[in-house]
Amino acid sequence: MKNLTTYLFVIFMIMFWIFRIIVAFCYNLGIDFITEPTDLTFEIILLFLTFLSIILVIKRSTLGGIIYIIGNGLYFGTTIFNAITSETQMNYSDIIFSALGILLPILVLFDLLLDQNRKAHPVDKKTDWFYKNKDFDRQYDERADRNQYKF
Repeated sequence: MKNLTTYLFVIFMIMFWIFRIIVAFCYNLGIDFITEPTDLTFEIILLFLTFLSIILVIKRSTLGGIIYIIGNGLYFGTTIFNAITSETQMNYSDIIFSALGILLPILVLFDLLLDQNRKAHPVDKKTDWFYKNKDFDRQYDERADRNQYKF
């Protein structure tokens, strides 16, 4: 984890995970909260899968992003699908948090895939200017050939 975006995505994943824990806990105790889980058992399974995927994302494994997007897509995708297709009025907070639950895994997976490209083609600014700059080598060689000092 070298990039700021990776740190931010992991922080947002943890914050959303804690928020979903609070939602499940409040629903289980019967306390009214901003939103309610659609299925408490699947919510608890998703919380454990999210914890596993957070660990894998921190280790920069693409499998963590895939698990995260599949789990959240199955859970939050049904809520968004029902909100689009049903004619009854849905709670807007449910729709917003479901959209966030879909958008965050997509962004995390894109970040992981971009990081795989960065690992395959690393850039080191400290040494690349010397080793990958053939123009500098040619200019240096020409300059060295012209300056022949006689002792």
